Amino acid sequence: MTTEKVKRKLTAIFSADVKGYSRLMGADEVGTIRILQTYRQVMSDLIQKKGGRVVDSPGDNVLAEFASVVDALESAIEIQRELKVRNADRSESRRMEFRIGINLGDVVEEGERIYGDGVNIAARIEGLAEAGGICISGTAFDQVKNKLSVGYQFLGKQAVKNIPDPVRAYKVLLEPEVVGKVIGEKESKERSWAGKAVTAVVVLVLVTGALVWNFYWRAPKIEPASKEKMAFPLPDKPSVAVLPFVNMTGDPAQDYISDGLTDYIITSLSSMPHLFVIASNSTFTYKGKPVKVQRVAEDLGVQYVLEGSMQKTENRVRLSVQLIDALNGRHLWAESYDRSLEDLFAFQDEISMKIITSLQVKLTEGAYASAAGKSTKNLKALQCFWQGEYHFIRMTAEDNAVAGQYAQKAIEMDPEFSTAWALLGYVHLEDVLLGVSKSPAESLKRAGEYAQKAIALNDSCAKAYALVGHLRLLQRNYDEAIKYGEKAVALNPNDPHMLAIFSIITHFDGRFEESIALIKKAMRLCPNYPAYFLNFMCRYYIMAGRYEEATTASNLLLSRSDRSEWDAMCAHISLAQAYVGLGRSDEARLHIEEGRKMNAEVFTLGWNRERATRSYRDPADAERLVAMLLKAGMK
Repeated sequence: MTTEKVKRKLTAIFSADVKGYSRLMGADEVGTIRILQTYRQVMSDLIQKKGGRVVDSPGDNVLAEFASVVDALESAIEIQRELKVRNADRSESRRMEFRIGINLGDVVEEGERIYGDGVNIAARIEGLAEAGGICISGTAFDQVKNKLSVGYQFLGKQAVKNIPDPVRAYKVLLEPEVVGKVIGEKESKERSWAGKAVTAVVVLVLVTGALVWNFYWRAPKIEPASKEKMAFPLPDKPSVAVLPFVNMTGDPAQDYISDGLTDYIITSLSSMPHLFVIASNSTFTYKGKPVKVQRVAEDLGVQYVLEGSMQKTENRVRLSVQLIDALNGRHLWAESYDRSLEDLFAFQDEISMKIITSLQVKLTEGAYASAAGKSTKNLKALQCFWQGEYHFIRMTAEDNAVAGQYAQKAIEMDPEFSTAWALLGYVHLEDVLLGVSKSPAESLKRAGEYAQKAIALNDSCAKAYALVGHLRLLQRNYDEAIKYGEKAVALNPNDPHMLAIFSIITHFDGRFEESIALIKKAMRLCPNYPAYFLNFMCRYYIMAGRYEEATTASNLLLSRSDRSEWDAMCAHISLAQAYVGLGRSDEARLHIEEGRKMNAEVFTLGWNRERATRSYRDPADAERLVAMLLKAGMK
């Protein structure tokens, strides 16, 4: 038996990724992928031009190697300058900016791939770079410090994940006035012996902190948690535990920053009705302990764990945050935030909002949560909006009234919150659909006014265009309804709620298979979709004559813990129609009787005929539904 010798070499490693990639994907998945492919090709060409080789490019990352650190840095500089030109014509929110890290280190070579600490350090150094910026390690700096027309800023020794010793890091400065200068390093070298003694103590603490940090920011492979070993059953909504942010400064007196931000984020997340959030008094028991994500998830009965760190250099604070799915041991999302210390608490809402919105995007409603978050900079207004949405989608008179109160509060906090205006308009429309409006004509008028107000504030407010489309549908102006529905989807093609609303419009226009495709896409984009998505699907299957699928969807709707009484009544109606379609009249009658116990008025032919007649473009579609209910025994 022979053992193949591991092949090692010293090489310059180039690592790059996109700053804010999750946000860009949430806003426009297709467009982001297209831009990424173009930019990757630009980078690949410039890397090859300098004699480099692209080793790997997973997700938004680019990993390359060079025989020379000088070549690697020259390539990085050319790349950042070229991408800056390409980004100039894009709005600030749509710019794709890369961070680049360069390290000179020992790697293991296996075929075309490279592995090892050298690669790991390059990736972590990259994380210190700003969007559109470059950072290099101390070993790389030693090779290039006098060879290129750039300047450098010494960032100190940085604790690097999975590396026991701190690593020197330098920011590359491209401004002409700092060429040849190394900012921050000279002062460090000229400290007194007393200063050096203090530094030694601080470094010792930092190294100790880095070792502790290894327990938190562990290797990419995380041992999955077991549902069977969980102390509590998983909730029926996305569940998350926020671990105390690790204070990486080495100074316990700075705990107030990391603890305060942790507590603030937990409090803010706890106001989100779509999430199940473990209270701070439970998660803070893990503070300072080398716990595993798997253990946290099993102890607390959650699927997701949010963990973070706080580093402080001079007057700046850097926060790093990541979200982990404990059930499969995968990192779902990671981001860094850099602020001056004096501004940190002034920007606390902004940082919390970014984290919360990102979690909503990852865990609940995708692009919809992202769009809502962009519509206001007021965290409390956004929280009120999400509370309002939670009640609105339950589709009961009581919940709708509460939704209106939250929408009004959100508008009071931020009068320019366009999505909240659209929600308030939908509340008035829902009053009409639920039959509780004292003046339907007035309610529809106000719904239209609020929709136009939202569009005036933000002509990209998809929810407002969807509302106008819904209003046109009630006016039996089907062509206009389709136009506005298409506009809403075009503005936010990955927004499950816009797809769901457009599916209703196409349904009443008689395009049943298209409606099914739209609602299925909405469900795929929002795995934790609300119960009313199933309600829609039941109706579409009935009208498409797909009765077996209609019974499956209807029974699933009845079993949902978050379904409202209205959803339950609709499910019984769908089951009655489906069983008629399958020739099982006795079962159909049972569901009519069950529904009549819930609401005798809704389970009458007259009530259902009136709603169907005013909704469907083709009167024959309405009569087909009523005929099914008649066969099921409805009177």
